[in-house]
Amino acid sequence: MLNYIVTLVARFRTKIKPPGILSLFLALMPSLASAQGVSIPNFWDPRAQLERPDLPATRTIRFLVDDDFPPLHFPGLDGNPTGLSVELARAACERLSLTCTIQVRRFDMLLDALNERQGDVVAAAIPITAGLRSRFAVTAPYFKIPARFAVRKDRNQPAPEAKALQGKTIGVVVGTAHEAFAKAFMAGGTLKPYPELAAAQAALKAGETDYLFADGLGLALWIGGEEAGGCCDFSGGPYLESRFFGEGIGFITRPEDENLRRALDFALQQLWKEGKYAELYLRFFPISPF
Repeated sequence: MLNYIVTLVARFRTKIKPPGILSLFLALMPSLASAQGVSIPNFWDPRAQLERPDLPATRTIRFLVDDDFPPLHFPGLDGNPTGLSVELARAACERLSLTCTIQVRRFDMLLDALNERQGDVVAAAIPITAGLRSRFAVTAPYFKIPARFAVRKDRNQPAPEAKALQGKTIGVVVGTAHEAFAKAFMAGGTLKPYPELAAAQAALKAGETDYLFADGLGLALWIGGEEAGGCCDFSGGPYLESRFFGEGIGFITRPEDENLRRALDFALQQLWKEGKYAELYLRFFPISPF
């Protein structure tokens, strides 16, 4: 399934220094649903009742996307852009009864194109940050990239809790938020740094490390791919501490287009409630990073 999803563009490995004292909430667990054995995250508060703002029915909404970050946005078999972000954009338009277009831009030109009014919404994996919020408006996140532990299936390693990690070797990628998090909170384990995720994955597969702590999206694609050869699986739950792993990914609009941002927030929540989000998630994540 999804044979064309074979690599992850490591674009958002945040290089940070470990802070002094953080909250003891190390792993902020999202609410999860499950279907077909796949955990589906829920980023929407069921108690929040969002109202749909009025938008002119004659308005065409222009979505700007990049096409090289599977499974969020990439070329489909027919050459047209697809992926979770792209299909959520199409579904939101249908839910709002609006006409929309999908336009592909180079990733580093997306925000400039939005600012220059070449489009109305960016639907791409640009992390929500304070800097982004200072320039643009952003919906609530519809996806987050969690950190995860991976292990060899045949080693029967215990769940990666603090005591279980004592004396264990943990592979990490140099300069990433995952390395910083591990240094701050996994002092009992021995960290083994690698220059890139592929090298760390190969080391786990070869049995050179007991655990690998890394980007859950990259690990999910690897675990389900040919390179892993069925060797490995996730262990423990997702880690979503925003100080390390970010606030997630949402639709981005210009600040003055507040009604559009609110309408997209409304549509995303409705798509979750109606099961459309789960349907799309299962299409693009046969192995969930959550």
